[in-house]
Amino acid sequence: MRLALFSTPSTPAQPAVVEGDTLRPIEGLASLDALLALAPAERDAAVKRLGAPVPLASATLLAPLHPRKNVFCVGRNYLAHAEEGARARGEELKLPKVPTLFSKAPTAITGPKQTLHLDGAVSQAYDWEAELAVVIGTRCKNVREEDALGVIFGYTCLNDVSARDLQNATNQWFKGKTLDDTCPLGPSIVTADAIGDPQNLEVTLRLNGEVKQHASTSAMIFPIARVIAYLSAGLTLEPGDIIATGTPEGVGFARTPPEFLKDGDVMEVEISKIGILRSPVAIAAPVGAAR
Repeated sequence: MRLALFSTPSTPAQPAVVEGDTLRPIEGLASLDALLALAPAERDAAVKRLGAPVPLASATLLAPLHPRKNVFCVGRNYLAHAEEGARARGEELKLPKVPTLFSKAPTAITGPKQTLHLDGAVSQAYDWEAELAVVIGTRCKNVREEDALGVIFGYTCLNDVSARDLQNATNQWFKGKTLDDTCPLGPSIVTADAIGDPQNLEVTLRLNGEVKQHASTSAMIFPIARVIAYLSAGLTLEPGDIIATGTPEGVGFARTPPEFLKDGDVMEVEISKIGILRSPVAIAAPVGAAR
């Protein structure tokens, strides 16, 4: 099943089941967050209470979720990305023994096709990171790795846009990872049963139509089940929590010469079985910059 949050010029945001080129509103609910807050049996009943179809072409898709908590993020989870980062920094490659975690604030989240308004006075080194995002569907803690995929509700696309100069200014990545509009999410959530093996998906990022990143989730250092087991140890995960599972090689800062986002760029994150997350970029010029 594919689920989305949408609005039209005449209707406010509402959750829907995506059926081909149409949206079927889920009656009685205001958001997908509200759907995930229901018990599983109630969710199953809710997605059967559908309204009249709305043409997808006439609707605006919004960020599917607006979680209360920060997005959990895994860093350096693809070997080739870890290698390119170490090479760009002139460091010896040292792979982490456990997942490297950071987070992005809910205020960073924005939706598909929504312009990312980035501040050039704050950073001049905005970078792209295509990622598979996991949506938790079950309140859980201390999950065993062999049970971990069972707590997942679904998957979506995420772009971990990063201000590299801020990220590298300290040993804590948070500030450079959580600026407003740096967590595009969507275009929809595909339920876990429709995805099957999440370690067999293709992740691609295109910048202005040019492929910059392309890899399989099979190349993750820490598979999704292991990430969930590690993250949930002593920490309660709740329905609607989002986990960004890391980005493959091909990011801008590691290129020769380095490449960063420019005003007017368009990024597309595409993940097989899920879809395309398109993000136009608008970067306000730094104060005092030549125009």
